[in-house]
Amino acid sequence: MSVSVTPVGGRADLTAFIRLPYALYRDDPLWVAPLERERRAFLDQARNPYHRAAAVRLFLARRQGTVVGRIAAVVDPRFNERHGPHRGVIGLFECADDPEAAAALFDTADAWLAARGMRRTFGPLGLTTNDECGIQISGFDQPHVLLVPRTRPYYPGLFCRCGFEKAKDLVSYSIPMPRDGEPPAEYRESAERALATPGLAVRPMDTKRERSDLETVRYIYNATFEESYGSVPLGKAEFAFLAKKLKPLLRPGLLQIAEMHGEPVAFLLCLPDAHQALRTARGRLTTFGLPLGLIRIARAGRRVDRVRFTAMGVLKEHRSRGLAAALLTQAQRAAFRLGHTEISYSWVLEDNHASRRHAEALGGVHTVTHRLYERETAGGRSEEERGGEEGVGEERLREEGV
Repeated sequence: MSVSVTPVGGRADLTAFIRLPYALYRDDPLWVAPLERERRAFLDQARNPYHRAAAVRLFLARRQGTVVGRIAAVVDPRFNERHGPHRGVIGLFECADDPEAAAALFDTADAWLAARGMRRTFGPLGLTTNDECGIQISGFDQPHVLLVPRTRPYYPGLFCRCGFEKAKDLVSYSIPMPRDGEPPAEYRESAERALATPGLAVRPMDTKRERSDLETVRYIYNATFEESYGSVPLGKAEFAFLAKKLKPLLRPGLLQIAEMHGEPVAFLLCLPDAHQALRTARGRLTTFGLPLGLIRIARAGRRVDRVRFTAMGVLKEHRSRGLAAALLTQAQRAAFRLGHTEISYSWVLEDNHASRRHAEALGGVHTVTHRLYERETAGGRSEEERGGEEGVGEERLREEGV
């Protein structure tokens, strides 16, 4: 029984692309279904400004007419400018436990990328590192946290068998909220020393100038992550699209901004883990025209007790001032006042030792790891090399304990 891979065409194909994960994860009690309406907006070229900055092609894999896999192939000029001119991206990967289907998806995406001059394939991402990143390789007993992917345990095997190699690991920590909401004494003292710096002020988002504060976040985010692994800048339109989606989750105390003599120099954005409420909607806000999903989310929203430390940026010239400790301390205090009892510190690059030290100093325990992969595109490998990938993949699986 052969597998066919075709580009996503009309609305029926797009619906199949969006709904495939609902079938793949229906037996996973920890998986939280995304809202179908949000996914449609994300993939809509007219609504999501990212599609004006990059070329994106979606593909579906079918076996005997049944959809068994999906993938996106992406060529992003901004990504290429930062990380090499011949690196293509794959994203939104989902697949049944079907190595033939996975290989067909990877090779089809590779061929599309190679036709556009790409020589290496990197991913999987949502579409960029500003979206969900990687596939899960550990921590499958942990909850599915907002904007952090939960994937099937067999996915690493699909990648390794197809010649992909590890590019980078992303690690997540869980931090239990102390009874008094205060960080450990030594960490708190470090934060207080930073807060006593002449001219420094750390404040929550000002609701009266929300738009200005969010633009400050975008500026510092882009400046901070300019040299960060796999990053692409967020344009104004893209940031506005993202901010609109996240606005219902914004809490003033969970967005902390550091200013030096009135000039913004750092920020920390935290978000309530809306997945704790979204799981009740099962991916839909309405059912037969009735707002059942909305009602379920509203009820469950009152019980959200986890907060995610989502993004932090400090301008390069201010990184020796202890601002990270000051921001994290103020945000933890705000989360405590809002009733949160757990902090998800996610995600962090495996070699970002400074950020990992902050997580561990706050009492964090490493709970989940995601992995990004890379390989030469099909156009950059000979048929003999591609044919030998299965044996290499099996050896790598044994080495990695998959």
